[in-house]
Amino acid sequence: MAASLPTASVIAADLAGMRSQTFGLARRAGLDPLLHALTVRGIWQHVPAAWWPAPLRAVMPLHLDADYRDHPIISIGGSGGAVGAALRRQGARVIQVQNPRLSPARFDLVIANRHDRISGPNVVLTRTALHGVTPALLDQARREWAPFFARLPRPLVAVMVGGGNGRFRLGRAEGASLATQLAAMMRRDRVGIALTPSRRTDPEVCGELQRALAVPDAWVWDQTGANPYLGLLACADAIVVTVDSVSMISEAVATSAPVMVASLPGRSRRIGHFLQDLMQAGRIRPFAGRLETWSVAPLDDTVMAAEAVRHHLGLASVEQQ
Repeated sequence: MAASLPTASVIAADLAGMRSQTFGLARRAGLDPLLHALTVRGIWQHVPAAWWPAPLRAVMPLHLDADYRDHPIISIGGSGGAVGAALRRQGARVIQVQNPRLSPARFDLVIANRHDRISGPNVVLTRTALHGVTPALLDQARREWAPFFARLPRPLVAVMVGGGNGRFRLGRAEGASLATQLAAMMRRDRVGIALTPSRRTDPEVCGELQRALAVPDAWVWDQTGANPYLGLLACADAIVVTVDSVSMISEAVATSAPVMVASLPGRSRRIGHFLQDLMQAGRIRPFAGRLETWSVAPLDDTVMAAEAVRHHLGLASVEQQ
């Protein structure tokens, strides 16, 4: 029997984006992630985590195993970072993902994005968000979903739609504008379209997209049945992603397809720096309502981050799958 993988305790809010980054990093570093969901207590939800005087009392009990100091801990975000730093003071080895809003010296290793603008001898900076979209997963998804998408015209454009947040607006009007652009691209450039909304997509936006793309050459996931997300990434000849999601853009550029980013009303300095890095790498272009294709190679800094984790833990390098 194959030897079991070393366990990594993950300290994170039980959210899809947090799990995607921490689990993706752990698995690609050859670790078995075990989530200890982070739930902030009462009043501390309204206080920046960097100000918590006793982080382990500001959250619900994590129920870590008695031997938690013998296994690496991966924390993420501000709240996770505050708890991770507290656990490190108790002797744990802590790898922090994202800017912790604390001194990097309070962690064994910090893996953050370039747009976080932090530095230190134990800081590893990536251009993309961490994730688990590997070539092997894409190959598997391609075999599974290619027959389903075969009925749509080629080139096939996969469209990933996010949702409004504190930085960008994606309501009915913005959804209607995007739907009009996509329908026009389908007619003018003779492409097929396969679109998936996310959990954050407003139902009114979904309605606008479904009405505009209710034609034989397009398919919009109704959020029932199997999730086609990986299948779209694997089968697309080109990809359009809304600007609000660093995670979806990062996963899209890990494929071999050119990626176009659809703008939305709003502004984010950090996301602006992130997009600038990817544009300078020739990996993304703005979506202007037309199909654009150009030569690209997959860009995935999770590989480098996972190797940094293994090096820090004294584990032999592994070939990324």
